Amino acid sequence: MLEKSNKATTRERSLLAKTAFMRSLSANALATLLDSAQIVSLGARASIFREGENAQAFYCLLTGYVRLYRMGKDGRQADFRICGPGDIFAECLVPQDARYPYSAQAAENVCIARLDCREVRQLAERDATVSTALIMTLSEHLKATTDILVNDRLHTAPQRVADYLLDRCPVDAGSASIRLPFQKNLLAGMLGLAPEALSRAFSALRRAGVSVRGRVIQISDVKALREI
Repeated sequence: MLEKSNKATTRERSLLAKTAFMRSLSANALATLLDSAQIVSLGARASIFREGENAQAFYCLLTGYVRLYRMGKDGRQADFRICGPGDIFAECLVPQDARYPYSAQAAENVCIARLDCREVRQLAERDATVSTALIMTLSEHLKATTDILVNDRLHTAPQRVADYLLDRCPVDAGSASIRLPFQKNLLAGMLGLAPEALSRAFSALRRAGVSVRGRVIQISDVKALREI
């Protein structure tokens, strides 16, 4: 269960209204959801919901990062998505009463908006912009999941890390410096790697001029990294 929640402040309403999901809503639907949203602040490693619990709400992340994961019979956890500010998660459960098919945990201190599934479902029946926003969000998540599956099948661990770095590289050639927005164990989960596999991948990328110091990644030759 989540800790005590509060109505959104002016600042939190502004953050929520700017998210991709909320931007496409009608004025009436937006006002309704901003008024009903419950804001919860959680510390690092706090549970938001657990796999198998009754799904009463879905969430919009305002600040921080959240990991979504499944747990195997042996207790091992497999991250399949890392959510950042503005991301929606568990919206797939809005159309019907169900149980959460995975768990969500705060990766660091987070602020999230809790949106009631039944209320949003009823609102979607009255306002097409809500149902359209849900469809668009689900479509984007399906595409992202497909990309992840293809990437896992076609790319080695060093290539996955290289692709992540290059997507965030500020230059096409020469040297660059990138600071990870979160701890490396979260990056490992995002890329479908065990932490030790991520360490080996970074070691393999040294020949392309990649060095790691904490969260800061130095790339001495961006062009060489593209050839991995």
